[in-house]
Amino acid sequence: MTERLLAAVRDGKKLTYRQQLKLVWQLSAPAILAQLSSILMQYIDASMVGKLGANDSASIGLVSTTTWLIGGLCASVGTGFTVQIAHRIGAKEEEKARSIVKHGILGVILFSAFFAVLGVLIHNKLPVWMGGSPEICANASKYFLIYAISLPALQVVYTAGGMIQCSGNMKLPSIVDIMMCVLDVVFNWIMIFPTRTIHIAKLSFKMPGLGLGVIGAALGTTAAEVLCGGIMFYYLLVKSPSLHLRKESYKGNLSEELSKAVRIALPASVESVIMGFSYVAFTKIVAPLGTIALAAHSFSITAESLCYMPGYGIGHAATTIVGQSIGAGRKDITKKLSWFATGLGIIIMTLMGVLLYIFAPQMIGLLSPDPAIRELGTTVLRIEAFAEPMYAASIVAAGVFRGAGKTLTSSVLNLVSVWFVRIPLATFLAPHLGLSGVWMAMCVELIVRGTLFLIWLKKWKV
Repeated sequence: MTERLLAAVRDGKKLTYRQQLKLVWQLSAPAILAQLSSILMQYIDASMVGKLGANDSASIGLVSTTTWLIGGLCASVGTGFTVQIAHRIGAKEEEKARSIVKHGILGVILFSAFFAVLGVLIHNKLPVWMGGSPEICANASKYFLIYAISLPALQVVYTAGGMIQCSGNMKLPSIVDIMMCVLDVVFNWIMIFPTRTIHIAKLSFKMPGLGLGVIGAALGTTAAEVLCGGIMFYYLLVKSPSLHLRKESYKGNLSEELSKAVRIALPASVESVIMGFSYVAFTKIVAPLGTIALAAHSFSITAESLCYMPGYGIGHAATTIVGQSIGAGRKDITKKLSWFATGLGIIIMTLMGVLLYIFAPQMIGLLSPDPAIRELGTTVLRIEAFAEPMYAASIVAAGVFRGAGKTLTSSVLNLVSVWFVRIPLATFLAPHLGLSGVWMAMCVELIVRGTLFLIWLKKWKV
Protein backbone atom coordinates (compact mmCIF):
# COMPACT_ATOMS: atom_id res chain seq x y z
CA MET A 1 0.00 0.00 0.00
CA THR A 2 2.79 2.47 0.90
CA GLU A 3 4.64 1.87 -2.37
CA ARG A 4 1.40 2.34 -4.34
CA LEU A 5 0.77 5.68 -2.66
CA LEU A 6 4.34 6.84 -3.27
CA ALA A 7 4.02 5.70 -6.90
CA ALA A 8 0.83 7.77 -7.18
CA VAL A 9 2.79 10.80 -5.96
CA ARG A 10 5.54 10.16 -8.51
CA ASP A 11 3.00 9.62 -11.30
CA GLY A 12 1.21 12.91 -10.61
CA LYS A 13 -2.05 11.31 -9.48
CA LYS A 14 -4.38 13.08 -7.10
CA LEU A 15 -4.50 11.80 -3.52
CA THR A 16 -7.51 12.26 -1.26
CA TYR A 17 -7.00 13.66 2.24
CA ARG A 18 -7.46 10.16 3.60
CA GLN A 19 -4.78 8.78 1.28
CA GLN A 20 -2.40 11.58 2.24
CA LEU A 21 -2.91 10.86 5.94
CA LYS A 22 -2.49 7.14 5.28
CA LEU A 23 0.78 7.75 3.43
CA VAL A 24 2.17 9.85 6.30
CA TRP A 25 1.14 7.26 8.88
CA GLN A 26 2.33 4.20 6.94
CA LEU A 27 5.76 5.72 6.43
CA SER A 28 5.91 6.98 10.02
CA ALA A 29 4.74 3.85 11.86
CA PRO A 30 7.78 1.61 11.19
CA ALA A 31 10.18 4.43 12.03
CA ILE A 32 8.28 5.23 15.24
CA LEU A 33 8.40 1.59 16.33
CA ALA A 34 12.11 1.43 15.57
CA GLN A 35 12.80 4.61 17.54
CA LEU A 36 10.71 3.42 20.49
CA SER A 37 12.42 0.04 20.54
CA SER A 38 15.77 1.81 20.37
CA ILE A 39 14.94 3.86 23.43
CA LEU A 40 13.56 0.90 25.35
CA MET A 41 16.80 -0.92 24.70
CA GLN A 42 18.77 2.17 25.73
CA TYR A 43 16.77 2.12 28.95
CA ILE A 44 17.93 -1.41 29.62
CA ASP A 45 21.44 -0.49 28.55
CA ALA A 46 21.56 2.55 30.84
CA SER A 47 20.02 0.54 33.66
CA MET A 48 22.87 -1.96 33.38
CA VAL A 49 25.46 0.81 33.66
CA GLY A 50 23.45 2.42 36.47
CA LYS A 51 23.91 -0.72 38.55
CA LEU A 52 27.67 -0.15 38.41
CA GLY A 53 27.34 3.09 40.40
CA ALA A 54 27.13 6.86 39.98
CA ASN A 55 30.77 7.27 38.92
CA ASP A 56 30.48 4.83 36.01
CA SER A 57 27.23 6.43 34.90
CA ALA A 58 28.78 9.89 35.08
CA SER A 59 31.84 8.77 33.09
CA ILE A 60 29.62 7.93 30.11
CA GLY A 61 27.53 11.07 30.59
CA LEU A 62 30.69 13.19 30.56
CA VAL A 63 31.59 12.28 26.97
CA SER A 64 28.08 11.66 25.65
CA THR A 65 27.67 15.20 24.32
CA THR A 66 30.90 14.84 22.33
CA THR A 67 29.71 11.56 20.83
CA TRP A 68 26.46 13.33 19.87
CA LEU A 69 28.50 16.09 18.25
CA ILE A 70 30.54 13.70 16.12
CA GLY A 71 27.61 11.39 15.36
CA GLY A 72 25.43 14.32 14.34
CA LEU A 73 28.16 15.65 12.07
CA CYS A 74 28.51 12.27 10.34
CA ALA A 75 24.73 12.00 9.94
CA SER A 76 24.60 15.52 8.46
CA VAL A 77 27.16 14.65 5.82
CA GLY A 78 25.06 11.63 4.82
CA THR A 79 22.03 13.91 4.45
CA GLY A 80 23.72 15.62 1.51
CA PHE A 81 23.37 12.38 -0.45
CA THR A 82 20.15 10.88 0.97
CA VAL A 83 18.07 13.95 0.09
CA GLN A 84 19.35 13.81 -3.50
CA ILE A 85 18.32 10.16 -3.67
CA ALA A 86 14.77 11.03 -2.57
CA HIS A 87 14.57 13.69 -5.28
CA ARG A 88 15.90 11.31 -7.98
CA ILE A 89 13.52 8.51 -6.95
CA GLY A 90 10.64 11.00 -7.03
CA ALA A 91 11.66 12.02 -10.53
CA LYS A 92 11.91 8.32 -11.60
CA GLU A 93 15.66 8.66 -12.25
CA GLU A 94 16.85 5.46 -10.58
CA GLU A 95 20.15 5.24 -12.47
CA LYS A 96 21.13 8.68 -11.19
CA ALA A 97 20.03 7.65 -7.68
CA ARG A 98 22.34 4.62 -7.83
CA SER A 99 25.24 6.83 -8.88
CA ILE A 100 24.63 8.98 -5.80
CA VAL A 101 24.65 5.83 -3.66
CA LYS A 102 28.04 4.79 -4.99
CA HIS A 103 29.73 8.15 -4.51
CA GLY A 104 27.91 8.92 -1.28
CA ILE A 105 28.86 5.74 0.55
CA LEU A 106 32.52 6.16 -0.32
CA GLY A 107 32.50 9.81 0.71
CA VAL A 108 30.87 9.34 4.12
CA ILE A 109 33.08 6.38 5.05
CA LEU A 110 36.19 8.44 4.33
CA PHE A 111 34.69 11.30 6.35
CA SER A 112 33.97 9.10 9.36
CA ALA A 113 37.43 7.51 9.16
CA PHE A 114 38.97 10.96 9.58
CA PHE A 115 36.99 11.54 12.78
CA ALA A 116 37.82 8.05 14.01
CA VAL A 117 41.53 8.91 13.80
CA LEU A 118 40.92 12.29 15.46
CA GLY A 119 38.98 10.60 18.28
CA VAL A 120 41.81 8.15 18.92
CA LEU A 121 44.25 11.06 19.17
CA ILE A 122 42.22 13.08 21.71
CA HIS A 123 40.57 10.35 23.80
CA ASN A 124 42.89 10.80 26.79
CA LYS A 125 42.49 14.57 26.95
CA LEU A 126 38.78 14.91 26.24
CA PRO A 127 37.42 14.04 29.74
CA VAL A 128 39.82 16.55 31.29
CA TRP A 129 38.71 19.24 28.81
CA MET A 130 35.10 18.48 29.81
CA GLY A 131 35.88 19.21 33.45
CA GLY A 132 35.48 15.64 34.69
CA SER A 133 36.73 14.66 38.16
CA PRO A 134 39.74 12.29 38.34
CA GLU A 135 37.65 9.31 39.47
CA ILE A 136 35.58 9.28 36.26
CA CYS A 137 38.10 10.46 33.64
CA ALA A 138 39.84 7.10 33.08
CA ASN A 139 36.66 5.19 32.19
CA ALA A 140 35.31 8.14 30.19
CA SER A 141 38.51 8.12 28.11
CA LYS A 142 38.30 4.39 27.37
CA TYR A 143 34.60 4.61 26.48
CA PHE A 144 35.26 7.43 24.01
CA LEU A 145 38.20 5.57 22.43
CA ILE A 146 36.03 2.57 21.61
CA TYR A 147 33.31 4.87 20.25
CA ALA A 148 35.84 6.60 17.98
CA ILE A 149 37.11 3.32 16.54
CA SER A 150 33.53 2.24 15.75
CA LEU A 151 32.64 5.43 13.86
CA PRO A 152 32.92 4.01 10.30
CA ALA A 153 30.47 1.22 11.20
CA LEU A 154 28.10 3.75 12.76
CA GLN A 155 28.36 5.88 9.62
CA VAL A 156 27.26 2.93 7.47
CA VAL A 157 24.20 2.47 9.71
CA TYR A 158 23.31 6.17 9.43
CA THR A 159 23.86 6.59 5.70
CA ALA A 160 22.76 3.23 4.31
CA GLY A 161 19.62 3.36 6.44
CA GLY A 162 18.86 6.91 5.31
CA MET A 163 19.34 6.00 1.64
CA ILE A 164 17.02 3.00 1.93
CA GLN A 165 14.40 5.10 3.74
CA CYS A 166 14.52 7.82 1.08
CA SER A 167 13.82 5.18 -1.57
CA GLY A 168 10.50 4.60 0.23
CA ASN A 169 11.44 1.48 2.21
CA MET A 170 10.95 2.35 5.88
CA LYS A 171 10.48 -1.23 7.08
CA LEU A 172 13.93 -2.72 6.47
CA PRO A 173 15.89 0.03 8.28
CA SER A 174 13.37 -0.11 11.13
CA ILE A 175 13.74 -3.89 11.48
CA VAL A 176 17.54 -3.64 11.44
CA ASP A 177 17.44 -0.80 14.00
CA ILE A 178 15.33 -2.97 16.30
CA MET A 179 17.73 -5.88 15.78
CA MET A 180 20.68 -3.61 16.62
CA CYS A 181 19.02 -2.56 19.86
CA VAL A 182 18.34 -6.15 20.91
CA LEU A 183 21.90 -7.21 20.10
CA ASP A 184 23.22 -4.19 21.99
CA VAL A 185 21.41 -5.29 25.13
CA VAL A 186 22.50 -8.94 24.76
CA PHE A 187 26.14 -8.05 24.16
CA ASN A 188 26.17 -5.52 27.00
CA TRP A 189 24.55 -8.02 29.35
CA ILE A 190 27.44 -10.37 28.67
CA MET A 191 30.26 -7.82 28.55
CA ILE A 192 29.38 -5.43 31.40
CA PHE A 193 28.82 -7.91 34.22
CA PRO A 194 30.96 -10.83 35.48
CA THR A 195 29.81 -14.44 35.41
CA ARG A 196 26.98 -14.75 37.93
CA THR A 197 24.10 -16.96 39.03
CA ILE A 198 20.66 -15.87 37.86
CA HIS A 199 17.57 -16.85 39.88
CA ILE A 200 14.18 -16.91 38.13
CA ALA A 201 11.38 -18.36 40.28
CA LYS A 202 12.75 -21.75 41.38
CA LEU A 203 15.25 -21.98 38.54
CA SER A 204 18.90 -21.02 38.82
CA PHE A 205 21.51 -20.92 36.10
CA LYS A 206 24.97 -19.51 35.60
CA MET A 207 25.10 -16.50 33.25
CA PRO A 208 28.50 -16.05 31.59
CA GLY A 209 29.99 -12.57 31.66
CA LEU A 210 33.24 -10.72 31.06
CA GLY A 211 32.87 -8.13 33.84
CA LEU A 212 34.27 -5.24 31.75
CA GLY A 213 32.00 -2.53 33.19
CA VAL A 214 31.94 0.73 31.21
CA ILE A 215 34.33 -0.72 28.62
CA GLY A 216 31.92 -3.62 28.12
CA ALA A 217 29.09 -1.16 27.45
CA ALA A 218 31.12 0.45 24.67
CA LEU A 219 32.22 -2.87 23.18
CA GLY A 220 28.69 -4.32 23.23
CA THR A 221 27.30 -1.32 21.38
CA THR A 222 30.13 -1.43 18.84
CA ALA A 223 29.58 -5.12 18.12
CA ALA A 224 25.87 -4.52 17.50
CA GLU A 225 26.63 -1.59 15.16
CA VAL A 226 29.14 -3.59 13.11
CA LEU A 227 26.78 -6.52 12.58
CA CYS A 228 23.72 -4.44 11.71
CA GLY A 229 25.69 -1.94 9.65
CA GLY A 230 26.90 -4.85 7.53
CA ILE A 231 23.32 -6.05 6.98
CA MET A 232 22.15 -2.58 5.95
CA PHE A 233 25.15 -2.11 3.67
CA TYR A 234 24.56 -5.46 1.95
CA TYR A 235 20.87 -4.76 1.37
CA LEU A 236 21.56 -1.32 -0.06
CA LEU A 237 24.21 -2.44 -2.53
CA VAL A 238 22.82 -5.87 -3.51
CA LYS A 239 19.13 -6.28 -2.68
CA SER A 240 17.49 -2.84 -2.92
CA PRO A 241 15.27 -2.81 -6.07
CA SER A 242 15.96 0.83 -6.89
CA LEU A 243 19.41 1.50 -5.36
CA HIS A 244 21.42 -1.72 -5.88
CA LEU A 245 24.80 -1.57 -7.63
CA ARG A 246 24.77 -5.12 -9.05
CA LYS A 247 24.90 -4.09 -12.71
CA GLU A 248 25.71 -0.43 -12.49
CA SER A 249 26.89 1.16 -15.73
CA TYR A 250 25.73 4.78 -15.34
CA LYS A 251 28.75 6.90 -14.41
CA GLY A 252 26.87 9.89 -13.07
CA ASN A 253 28.09 13.46 -12.75
CA LEU A 254 30.42 13.35 -9.76
CA SER A 255 31.04 17.08 -9.59
CA GLU A 256 27.31 17.86 -9.74
CA GLU A 257 26.48 15.27 -7.07
CA LEU A 258 29.23 16.50 -4.76
CA SER A 259 28.26 20.12 -5.32
CA LYS A 260 24.64 19.43 -4.37
CA ALA A 261 25.75 17.28 -1.43
CA VAL A 262 27.87 20.13 -0.11
CA ARG A 263 25.03 22.66 -0.53
CA ILE A 264 22.67 20.40 1.43
CA ALA A 265 25.14 19.00 3.97
CA LEU A 266 27.19 22.11 4.75
CA PRO A 267 24.48 24.02 6.66
CA ALA A 268 23.49 20.82 8.48
CA SER A 269 27.13 20.05 9.27
CA VAL A 270 27.79 23.57 10.55
CA GLU A 271 24.62 23.22 12.62
CA SER A 272 25.81 19.88 14.02
CA VAL A 273 29.15 21.37 15.00
CA ILE A 274 27.70 24.46 16.64
CA MET A 275 24.81 22.52 18.24
CA GLY A 276 27.29 19.88 19.36
CA PHE A 277 29.40 22.53 21.02
CA SER A 278 26.27 23.89 22.64
CA TYR A 279 25.63 20.43 24.15
CA VAL A 280 29.26 20.34 25.28
CA ALA A 281 28.79 23.79 26.83
CA PHE A 282 25.58 22.51 28.42
CA THR A 283 27.48 19.61 29.98
CA LYS A 284 30.13 21.99 31.26
CA ILE A 285 27.36 23.96 32.96
CA VAL A 286 26.09 20.75 34.60
CA ALA A 287 29.48 19.19 35.50
CA PRO A 288 30.30 21.63 38.36
CA LEU A 289 26.97 20.75 40.00
CA GLY A 290 28.47 17.40 41.08
CA THR A 291 28.50 13.71 40.20
CA ILE A 292 24.88 13.16 41.29
CA ALA A 293 23.65 16.03 39.10
CA LEU A 294 25.72 14.86 36.13
CA ALA A 295 24.44 11.28 36.46
CA ALA A 296 20.83 12.48 36.92
CA HIS A 297 21.23 14.71 33.86
CA SER A 298 22.53 11.84 31.74
CA PHE A 299 19.83 9.39 32.88
CA SER A 300 17.06 11.99 32.44
CA ILE A 301 18.13 12.62 28.86
CA THR A 302 17.80 8.88 28.22
CA ALA A 303 14.41 8.81 29.96
CA GLU A 304 13.08 11.81 28.04
CA SER A 305 14.17 10.35 24.73
CA LEU A 306 11.32 7.85 25.03
CA CYS A 307 9.04 10.84 24.39
CA TYR A 308 10.82 12.55 21.52
CA MET A 309 12.04 9.58 19.48
CA PRO A 310 8.57 9.06 17.89
CA GLY A 311 8.97 12.61 16.59
CA TYR A 312 12.24 11.66 14.94
CA GLY A 313 10.54 8.66 13.35
CA ILE A 314 7.88 10.92 11.83
CA GLY A 315 10.60 13.38 10.84
CA HIS A 316 12.38 10.65 8.84
CA ALA A 317 9.09 9.84 7.12
CA ALA A 318 8.55 13.54 6.36
CA THR A 319 11.98 13.72 4.72
CA THR A 320 11.06 10.83 2.40
CA ILE A 321 7.60 12.16 1.56
CA VAL A 322 8.68 15.74 0.92
CA GLY A 323 11.83 14.68 -0.95
CA GLN A 324 9.94 12.43 -3.36
CA SER A 325 7.08 14.92 -3.75
CA ILE A 326 9.46 17.70 -4.72
CA GLY A 327 11.40 15.37 -7.02
CA ALA A 328 8.12 14.50 -8.74
CA GLY A 329 7.19 18.19 -9.04
CA ARG A 330 4.13 17.74 -6.78
CA LYS A 331 3.98 21.20 -5.20
CA ASP A 332 0.20 20.76 -4.95
CA ILE A 333 0.41 18.28 -2.07
CA THR A 334 3.86 18.87 -0.56
CA LYS A 335 2.70 21.53 1.90
CA LYS A 336 -0.37 19.52 2.96
CA LEU A 337 1.71 16.40 3.61
CA SER A 338 4.17 18.52 5.59
CA TRP A 339 1.42 19.81 7.88
CA PHE A 340 -0.10 16.32 8.26
CA ALA A 341 3.26 14.96 9.40
CA THR A 342 3.91 17.87 11.78
CA GLY A 343 0.44 17.60 13.29
CA LEU A 344 0.86 13.86 13.82
CA GLY A 345 4.16 14.46 15.59
CA ILE A 346 2.64 17.09 17.90
CA ILE A 347 -0.29 14.83 18.84
CA ILE A 348 1.87 11.80 19.64
CA MET A 349 4.51 13.72 21.57
CA THR A 350 1.87 15.62 23.56
CA LEU A 351 0.51 12.28 24.74
CA MET A 352 4.04 11.12 25.50
CA GLY A 353 4.63 14.31 27.50
CA VAL A 354 1.59 13.57 29.67
CA LEU A 355 2.91 10.06 30.32
CA LEU A 356 6.36 11.48 31.08
CA TYR A 357 4.94 13.77 33.76
CA ILE A 358 2.86 11.01 35.38
CA PHE A 359 5.45 8.23 35.29
CA ALA A 360 8.66 10.24 35.74
CA PRO A 361 9.57 8.49 39.05
CA GLN A 362 9.18 5.04 37.53
CA MET A 363 11.07 5.99 34.34
CA ILE A 364 14.12 7.34 36.16
CA GLY A 365 13.82 4.53 38.71
CA LEU A 366 14.40 1.95 35.99
CA LEU A 367 17.74 3.57 35.19
CA SER A 368 19.32 4.07 38.60
CA PRO A 369 18.93 2.58 42.08
CA ASP A 370 20.45 5.72 43.69
CA PRO A 371 17.71 7.63 45.65
CA ALA A 372 19.35 11.04 45.08
CA ILE A 373 19.56 10.49 41.32
CA ARG A 374 15.95 9.29 41.24
CA GLU A 375 14.64 12.32 43.13
CA LEU A 376 16.53 14.85 41.03
CA GLY A 377 15.74 13.02 37.78
CA THR A 378 12.01 12.98 38.55
CA THR A 379 12.02 16.73 39.12
CA VAL A 380 13.74 17.64 35.86
CA LEU A 381 11.70 15.17 33.76
CA ARG A 382 8.47 16.76 34.97
CA ILE A 383 9.82 20.16 33.97
CA GLU A 384 10.68 18.87 30.50
CA ALA A 385 7.25 17.27 29.96
CA PHE A 386 5.78 20.71 29.17
CA ALA A 387 8.14 21.16 26.20
CA GLU A 388 7.18 18.02 24.27
CA PRO A 389 4.46 19.43 21.94
CA MET A 390 6.67 22.25 20.63
CA TYR A 391 9.70 19.98 20.55
CA ALA A 392 7.68 17.74 18.20
CA ALA A 393 6.97 20.68 15.92
CA SER A 394 10.68 21.47 15.60
CA ILE A 395 11.71 17.85 14.98
CA VAL A 396 9.16 17.04 12.27
CA ALA A 397 9.36 20.43 10.56
CA ALA A 398 13.14 20.00 10.41
CA GLY A 399 12.51 16.69 8.62
CA VAL A 400 10.25 18.52 6.16
CA PHE A 401 12.89 21.14 5.37
CA ARG A 402 15.55 18.43 5.12
CA GLY A 403 13.49 16.61 2.49
CA ALA A 404 13.16 19.87 0.56
CA GLY A 405 16.93 20.39 0.73
CA LYS A 406 16.38 23.50 2.88
CA THR A 407 18.86 22.50 5.57
CA LEU A 408 19.99 26.10 6.06
CA THR A 409 16.53 27.00 7.38
CA SER A 410 16.62 24.33 10.09
CA SER A 411 20.20 25.19 10.96
CA VAL A 412 19.52 28.88 11.51
CA LEU A 413 16.39 28.27 13.61
CA ASN A 414 18.11 25.67 15.80
CA LEU A 415 21.24 27.75 16.34
CA VAL A 416 19.38 30.94 17.19
CA SER A 417 17.19 29.10 19.67
CA VAL A 418 19.94 27.16 21.45
CA TRP A 419 22.67 29.79 21.62
CA PHE A 420 20.46 32.81 22.31
CA VAL A 421 17.97 31.15 24.68
CA ARG A 422 19.13 27.82 26.17
CA ILE A 423 22.80 28.49 26.94
CA PRO A 424 22.45 32.02 28.39
CA LEU A 425 19.38 31.06 30.45
CA ALA A 426 21.01 27.86 31.76
CA THR A 427 24.19 29.76 32.68
CA PHE A 428 22.09 32.22 34.68
CA LEU A 429 19.82 29.67 36.39
CA ALA A 430 22.31 26.89 37.22
CA PRO A 431 24.02 28.68 40.16
CA HIS A 432 20.65 29.54 41.68
CA LEU A 433 18.48 26.49 40.96
CA GLY A 434 20.99 23.75 40.18
CA LEU A 435 20.03 21.05 37.66
CA SER A 436 16.37 22.09 37.83
CA GLY A 437 17.35 25.53 36.54
CA VAL A 438 19.31 23.99 33.68
CA TRP A 439 16.29 21.92 32.60
CA MET A 440 13.96 24.90 32.95
CA ALA A 441 16.20 26.67 30.45
CA MET A 442 16.00 23.68 28.12
CA CYS A 443 12.20 23.57 28.40
CA VAL A 444 11.82 27.27 27.57
CA GLU A 445 14.23 26.96 24.64
CA LEU A 446 12.39 23.99 23.10
CA ILE A 447 9.09 25.87 23.26
CA VAL A 448 10.70 28.85 21.53
CA ARG A 449 12.29 26.57 18.91
CA GLY A 450 9.03 24.81 18.07
CA THR A 451 7.25 28.13 17.71
CA LEU A 452 9.92 29.39 15.29
CA PHE A 453 9.64 26.25 13.16
CA LEU A 454 5.84 26.49 12.95
CA ILE A 455 6.04 30.13 11.88
CA TRP A 456 8.60 29.28 9.21
CA LEU A 457 6.60 26.27 7.98
CA LYS A 458 3.56 28.51 7.54
CA LYS A 459 5.60 31.04 5.53
CA TRP A 460 7.43 28.41 3.46
CA LYS A 461 6.71 28.53 -0.26
CA VAL A 462 7.35 25.16 -1.92
